[in-house]
Amino acid sequence: MTPSGQSILIIGAGMAGLFCALTLSDQSREITLLERDPPPPEGDPEAVFETWNRRGVGQMRQSHAFLARLRSSIASAHPALLEALRAAGCREMEFQRALTDRQRRHYRPQPIDPELVALSCRRTTLETVLRRYVSDLPGVTIRSGCFVEGLILEQTDQRPKILGARTADGENHLADLVVDTGGRLTPGLEGLIAEGCSIPDETADAGVLYYTRHFKLRDGLMEPAKSRGVVTGDLGFMKYCVFPADNGWFSITIAIAEIEDELRVAVVDPSRFDAICSLMPPLDPWLSCSDGVGRVLAMGNLQSRWRDLAPEGMPLVDGYVALGDALIRANPLYGRGCTFAMIQAEALAEAMTEHPSAPLAAFQTRVHQALRPYFDDMAKQDRAAIRQAARVANPDFRPDLKARLLTSFGQQGMAVAVRSDPDLFRQVIEGFHMLTPPGAWMKSRRNLAKAVAWWMVPKAFKRDVLPASPGPSRTTVMESLGLPVSATWQRLQAAA
Repeated sequence: MTPSGQSILIIGAGMAGLFCALTLSDQSREITLLERDPPPPEGDPEAVFETWNRRGVGQMRQSHAFLARLRSSIASAHPALLEALRAAGCREMEFQRALTDRQRRHYRPQPIDPELVALSCRRTTLETVLRRYVSDLPGVTIRSGCFVEGLILEQTDQRPKILGARTADGENHLADLVVDTGGRLTPGLEGLIAEGCSIPDETADAGVLYYTRHFKLRDGLMEPAKSRGVVTGDLGFMKYCVFPADNGWFSITIAIAEIEDELRVAVVDPSRFDAICSLMPPLDPWLSCSDGVGRVLAMGNLQSRWRDLAPEGMPLVDGYVALGDALIRANPLYGRGCTFAMIQAEALAEAMTEHPSAPLAAFQTRVHQALRPYFDDMAKQDRAAIRQAARVANPDFRPDLKARLLTSFGQQGMAVAVRSDPDLFRQVIEGFHMLTPPGAWMKSRRNLAKAVAWWMVPKAFKRDVLPASPGPSRTTVMESLGLPVSATWQRLQAAA
């Protein structure tokens, strides 16, 4: 079969699989997606959120971030999809809306500003609209209720060649290329490993567990303005964040250090989840205009993972590409998972243009160049957070002088500079949304000089831009919930 008439089989019709079909679809390719779960129900976003059963996607109703990098890809290549998302209630969070009053006084529009727009909605809303859009693309077929048991493999003199996939009903699905977006437990990669394929695999614990609850704005009330304060906080032993969504909804996610056993048990109780939130000053404006709905959704076994199917440019297999969580898994704390998937899908489309019959090596090279810096930065931050959580667990812990100075510089220097200077804030946002390399803004001497200058300014002259206190001490949180303060530290000492 000629490359222009390729048949492509995609395992999984989640976000990664749909992005892959979106980028690969053209008038000549035949694309089939095999999905184990049922399609979204008919109806509006509320019906989908309440009733869509996606057993294969444990994070379906967890908080999600859809970064500007992802939104730009959709807007440039599929403006009709963006319009459909807007019609479903998905909101666009512009850069200018997040400016503080002090930043607004000095703001001058820049060419990049229209690109600094995030999408804000529940995952169920975005995935439903995306799936319906993709299913109408030429040459694309989505088959639900198809559980892939394994790959159809042919051994050659050089390396295995994948001919297709086998589903639980015994049907063989043949294709020129199999794209595996079946998630972290995909049977495709497990089958390759069972056949003796040695796949480089780096893993590291994220060190946290995720707990999310959804909230509905009360009738007639609006969500707080972004300029009223931060909506995220890091207390060392736990982090939290507000995720604005669509149609009057938002969610709050609390990430608790893996070592905090008692707190992890307590937070799954909705009343105690809400009690924890009530202790965090930045959450007050959100809690005062909404009501919590439903149970607390937990997600564990969080790991960062990097696999490489073409180490040193040498493909381990032909006719097969892994994409999404099957290839790279990111700590959801950073909100990069869906954007990672879109970037991989775009990398595959580019690789197939240049090497239509054997895109794997070019694909892996592009993925490494585009995503490895973010993966390494994330892993570094995770390691630091795990160490900090262990220190904070000690009830007698007191930071030394160096740590206190760094904290002071971060809060009264760097944070104030960012919250005062719209140009510096723009650089931070570009990095957050994966439009510039991670941490690039912090390597600028000019930005460092701005932070030092603000650090020297007395508090009385910068109160309007000082970051709000993220919350109380660990001891206060534990005691307010009636939990033992020293239990975690005692376990760590016993295990040392």
